Amino acid sequence: MIVVMKVGSPETEIERVSQELTDWGLTPEKIVGKHKVVIGLVGETAALDPLRIQELSPWIEHVLRVEQPFKRASLEFRHGEPSEVIVSTPSGSVPFGRNHPVVLIAGPCSVENEEMIVETAMRVKAAGAQFLRGGAYKPRTSPYAFQGHGESALGLLAAAREASGLGIITEVMDAADLEKIAEVADIIQVGARNMQNFALLKKVGAQEKPVLLKRGMSATIEEWLMAAEYILAAGNPNVILCERGIRTFDRDYTRNTLDLAVLPVLHSLTHLPVTIDPSHGTGKSEYVPAMSMAAIAAGADALMIEVHPNPAKALSDGPQSLTPERFDRLVQELSVIGKAVNRWSQPAVALA
Repeated sequence: MIVVMKVGSPETEIERVSQELTDWGLTPEKIVGKHKVVIGLVGETAALDPLRIQELSPWIEHVLRVEQPFKRASLEFRHGEPSEVIVSTPSGSVPFGRNHPVVLIAGPCSVENEEMIVETAMRVKAAGAQFLRGGAYKPRTSPYAFQGHGESALGLLAAAREASGLGIITEVMDAADLEKIAEVADIIQVGARNMQNFALLKKVGAQEKPVLLKRGMSATIEEWLMAAEYILAAGNPNVILCERGIRTFDRDYTRNTLDLAVLPVLHSLTHLPVTIDPSHGTGKSEYVPAMSMAAIAAGADALMIEVHPNPAKALSDGPQSLTPERFDRLVQELSVIGKAVNRWSQPAVALA
């Protein structure tokens, strides 16, 4: 349920209404929009009469029920206004959201050694990326596949962060590692395999770093948004969704099926920013540029693209990784689409 206050409502009146609702056993959350203030109500609201709330103040414009099961993630909860997630990086604050330029996230699947991760960071930064992705802990289907270097890789990510000024995104698999990951990461990633690890979702929701939540391989949109709801309900409002492809019946030609239709669907359902990962979504580097451009045209707020200095020798996901040179050209190509939809601010890298 949401309470929409009238334009110009005094702050004292907003606070008084919030306190009254708190006394009723509800949890009010103030959401400041461009023109109005909305008070979101969480708790047992099913039996509440909206007219009873309306009578609390002449400054209340109207009271609406949130029909979706994902309350805090619902677009209704913010009265139709998209939210933004502002992430602090060594180079400054970077906003994710529908009213901001597309954010570029790039880097290798796994952190392999210091030379490789620092080199990659410097190359993708020069091309226009604002964040470096790199796995320290890697969930793999096979127990014999490379699982990442673990805690030692976090130190390498910190070195790349210091050298490049990029923000860092890396995945958490175990809540026991969360604190040390949060010391290095500017955004904490919850991977597809952990999308419904509810204990982990509660833990990342209880800490302050923004969270990138990847869609599970077979998850419905509602299951994905309910997973986001766990993080939001635990107190962390800074959630970024990431579509990375879903499993369908045809796996002969692409690794997954990249669901770009999810962009307009999510825009109608949730206020949360949406990232597209065309690398995992296709599994083949030759398809990544086309899907990246399509994602921007469809309204993506960010792209996560795998880049490796030598994909043929990558310890994981080499076939879907771009070389730094191909990433340079891709950013230039993306700038054309980004400018056309008014979602681009960075100059494209000049190619020799």
